[in-house]
Amino acid sequence: MSNATILPEIDTQTSTDLWRMSALELAEAIRSRQASSREVIEAHLQRIEDVNPSVNAVTVVLAEQALEEANAADGAAAGGGELPPFHGVPFTVKENIDLDGTPTTHGLKALASAYPGQDAPAVERMRAAGAIPIGRTNLPDFAIGWHTDSELRGATVNPWDRTRTPGASSGGEAAALATGMTPLGLGNDTGASLRWPAQCCGISTLKPTLGRIPHATTVEPVDGPISSQLMGVQGPMARRVSDLRAAFEVMAGPTWRDPWTVPAPLRGPRPVEPVRVALVLDPAGQGIANQVQDGVRKAATALEDAGYVVDEVEPPSIDVAARMWLDILIPPVRAGWEIWAPLVRAYTEEFVLELFEVAGDPHPDMHMQSFVTRHSLLRAWGEFQESHPLIVAPISTDIPFEVGKDRTTPEVAAIVAGMRMALAVNVLGVPAVALPVGIGDGLPQAVQVIGPRYREDLCLDAAAALEDRLGIITPIDPGATEVLEAGS
Repeated sequence: MSNATILPEIDTQTSTDLWRMSALELAEAIRSRQASSREVIEAHLQRIEDVNPSVNAVTVVLAEQALEEANAADGAAAGGGELPPFHGVPFTVKENIDLDGTPTTHGLKALASAYPGQDAPAVERMRAAGAIPIGRTNLPDFAIGWHTDSELRGATVNPWDRTRTPGASSGGEAAALATGMTPLGLGNDTGASLRWPAQCCGISTLKPTLGRIPHATTVEPVDGPISSQLMGVQGPMARRVSDLRAAFEVMAGPTWRDPWTVPAPLRGPRPVEPVRVALVLDPAGQGIANQVQDGVRKAATALEDAGYVVDEVEPPSIDVAARMWLDILIPPVRAGWEIWAPLVRAYTEEFVLELFEVAGDPHPDMHMQSFVTRHSLLRAWGEFQESHPLIVAPISTDIPFEVGKDRTTPEVAAIVAGMRMALAVNVLGVPAVALPVGIGDGLPQAVQVIGPRYREDLCLDAAAALEDRLGIITPIDPGATEVLEAGS
């Protein structure tokens, strides 16, 4: 398979092909006048109408606004001249990211009318690149938890298996992408919230390096504790790696609105070839589901075929890094929980209290020491990635859990343990691309390709090589037993 864009023949009478296509394919179709932006928007709005009742992923549909913007985009295209990369292409936005004109609800009834004063930087940059927002997507209350069920919008359904979670907290985006309701989405990730839904729903996403893509909001709390600032990032979600790369290039870059952002180049120096990949089959040797490990092995074989050298070796102290996620994040949450608890329903509070139980009650000095340990581990991982720039590993070591199996202390502890590799990546602030590598037992198989800081380019290059050899597995119809043929 090639990375070149080859447009499928488009039947604009039924728009059947438009909702299956990637964001860049749609942009090229609009640019070449094979389809209008209005036809593209209408196809996705119709797809939302057809399938969203089955999955509850899209929470707000911006039909009138999107069609008006599509008409304007078509007018600009008719005028000739150079068009921006996503001209006339629809995208969706998670409900904890500011989109001017719609509330940033965080999934809470208390914030149902929390209208932002302006777009988040990532949204602003996507609009400047010509993209058109068509809807908002679901998340759990305050983005807390690994299953998408919000007080305000209800639960999102995994389109592969209704009995299992679609992941969280960007579960609405993942389910919308998997079912063809959007070609591109914006989400975020503090504890695998981009990558876990990607595994559950069979789509791709990029968790960038801390400081790559700015985060800013005008809805309180404007600034979170230092722990969430260090671990939370914004990122694109899509069905194609090429879309992730293009969206990343649009959204990345510094702004005064986010003091963490840095002007790092989008491409680093060429690595020594062949690039060596560290293959992690069972992080820290704590056990892994066969279905998940089989997917990791598929990725290893595909990368070897692409010319990478794959060694079965682990980066340092995965278990320590994963434990630090709890030690850094939980103490400030616990300290301020009495302020936020009244805003959430009992369902969410029960989960948070179980997470507190899993974290334990460490000595206050432990919280401060964890930042020192983090610094040491960053140095150790940096040295490791001198010889193995890329790490291929599972996202969660378990398949998507059954809905409702995240309510007790043992269940939450098992989820945290399964997420150990993903949480280590959050703690260290390094980039990772998550993508599907096949289907096993009726569910997507996925891996994350982890790179050194500010080397998203290396992650995306390897992910593209995997996609070329292993293909894509979405879009699908909710509950369908066969994968729909996607645009090639």
